[in-house]
This record gives sequence, C-alpha cells and structure tokens, in this order.
Amino acid sequence: MIDEKVLVQSFLNRKGRERLKKPDWLKIKLGDPRNQNTVLELIDGLNLHTVCQEAKCPNLFECWTDKTATFMLGGDTCTRHCGFCAVNKGKPMDLDPMEPTHVAEAVKHLGLAHAVITSVNRDDLPDGGSMHWAETISKVRELNPDCKVEVLIPDFNGDEAALNNVMQARPNVLNHNTETIARLYRRVRPDAKYAQTLELLDRSAHFRDTQFPAMKTKSGIMAGLGEEFEEVVDLMKDLRSVSCDIMTIGQYLQPYEKRLPVERYVTPEEFAEWRRIGLDLGFKHVESSPLTRSSYHAREQAE
Repeated sequence: MIDEKVLVQSFLNRKGRERLKKPDWLKIKLGDPRNQNTVLELIDGLNLHTVCQEAKCPNLFECWTDKTATFMLGGDTCTRHCGFCAVNKGKPMDLDPMEPTHVAEAVKHLGLAHAVITSVNRDDLPDGGSMHWAETISKVRELNPDCKVEVLIPDFNGDEAALNNVMQARPNVLNHNTETIARLYRRVRPDAKYAQTLELLDRSAHFRDTQFPAMKTKSGIMAGLGEEFEEVVDLMKDLRSVSCDIMTIGQYLQPYEKRLPVERYVTPEEFAEWRRIGLDLGFKHVESSPLTRSSYHAREQAE
C-alpha cells in the first residue's frame, strides 16, 4: 500500500510546488574510502570512465567497497538526450583504440569474477561502436579467462548487424534496458523506440537459443517517473514475450535539477510485489528494490 504522505508529495511535485523529499528507505551507507580511492586511482591511471561515477549511482560506495565497478566505453559524452540521465550530452571524442586493453587490465587488477561493461550512445559512428564493444569483450576474456562478462548495450538504432557484432563476442549476459513503460518513452527516451527495444531483446534471445545457450538476456526499468503499477506489470509481460531472462527494477533518482523530476517514491512493498509477479511470469531472476540498478548484484543474477 502506498503511504498517504507519499501520495500528497507526489501531487505537489506534479504541480511544481514542492520537490519530493527522499524517504528513509533510500538512505545509503557509505563504504570504506580506502577501497574507493584504489578504484579511482586505477580509473584515472588508465584513462577510463565508470558508469558508477557518470550516472551518479547510489550504490557506488557499496560496490566500490567490494571492488566492483561498471566500465563505460566510448568516452563520457552521449549523442542521445534522455530526460533521466546524468551523462554529458553533445559531440563525443574519437574512440580510444587502447580502451579495450585498458578495461581488460582494470578487470585483471581488481580481480573481478564478473565484469560489467556499458557505453554511451555513439550514433555518430557507422556501427554505433559495436566493433569497439566486441574488441573489449575479447580483450577482457584474453586477460581474464575465468571472468564472466556482462554487457549493457545501446540499441544501435535497430541495426541488427551491429548487435550481431557484440553477440558474436559471446558475452555471458546481454542487457539492454527498457528504462520505462511505452507510454512515457517520448518524455523519458525521446531518441528511442519501445518496439525497437523489444526487437533487440527478441533478436538476442534468438541468438541465445540457436547459437549460445549459456548467454542470458536482461533488461531493466526505473520506477517513479509517472508509471502506474499495472503498467509495469504489462511491461514485464512484454519482456517475457521476447523471452527475457533477468529483469531489474529500481527507483528513479533525479541526478540534478534539469533532469526529469521524481513523480513519486515507490514503496519497498511495491517493489517486492513486482518481484513476486515477475518470478511468477517466468523470469529467472528479478532484482526489484528502491536502490536496484542495472548492475547491482549482477554476479548473483547471472549464476
């Protein structure tokens, strides 16, 4: 059941009179700064970016204390204009040809058993950066043969050949986030299409079933952007219709003032109910909680 105070705050937020106050369940525990500084020094030394920093992830301290990080390919500037994202927008720099090697070296240095790799959108490149993706997966595997590789990819503008470039490198988990329900796409993801996202996941599932059964497919959304509870359930059914294995659901947090506002804070009870429904629908794993993000507990999801 939704707390009455949360409903009142949500109404005021829509009217623009008051910014929502974070509830107690979104308070986070800071981790050991010594471990975090070790990761920071490594990232700076190898000229890498992490989505942990760029997306202002609330789990940064917990994950970095555990020496876990999600690496972001293609620089720190995105060609898309999503309403929720904290990553820089504009014209990106040229790809760094040494980046795949540097990511592989970072994974080895940190001793990761499960590496998560994502990227900004690179619509400026003919292949969307897909061959850069493939090379990075291959380099990580070359230096870290026992490490599982999870990729969180862009939609490559629906280019099937670009998607195939990534899948042929055999990631253990192929993730592409839906981000929100279909009704909110124009406001939340103006440069993307809901049907195209489902098509990408469908193609990925077909590749899994015909060429690489060990691969799992995955997608995730943010809650609190104006969706209704049952609309999320409908989205979950859409993901299962394209045989998606893993789903993540977390609370949207406004990264700064010019990004989309939080419409409401979803209660832990609602997240738990979505998890129950998702497992009943047939997902192999559903990570659903206020602080859940795409790569949160990623290693456990892939087991």
